[in-house]
Amino acid sequence: MTVLVDSNVILDVLTANSRWTDWSSNALAEASDHGRVVINQVIFAEVSARYDTIEELDAALSPSQFVREQIPFEAAFLAGKAFLLYRSRGGQRRSPIADFYIGAHASIAGYRLLTRDATRYRSYFPRLPLITPDA
Repeated sequence: MTVLVDSNVILDVLTANSRWTDWSSNALAEASDHGRVVINQVIFAEVSARYDTIEELDAALSPSQFVREQIPFEAAFLAGKAFLLYRSRGGQRRSPIADFYIGAHASIAGYRLLTRDATRYRSYFPRLPLITPDA
């Protein structure tokens, strides 16, 4: 099983977020025990805001724990279409497209997505298997 890990789960673990640390740590450990744990450039960028240097970020997101994958062009296309649908439903232009890239990457690659924020993924990627606190 391959799981793409949303940045919110990683940040919960790295920041010891009091509400979500336990759930995120356990879910990440479970995913690691059963297969590959993957991140992409968008997730890497979102987590980078916490670090002053790329070396610190590389240590936090060790390639031995997180497989780094490029976002496929097919996923970029799907992300654009999902974002267009979001906008047609009244979504704000200022809303980041990052979640759409993450959902599209997991969808195109046939991965499960480990996230705390299921609502947008369920709305725009309804067939995407999610690992969430409410699952």
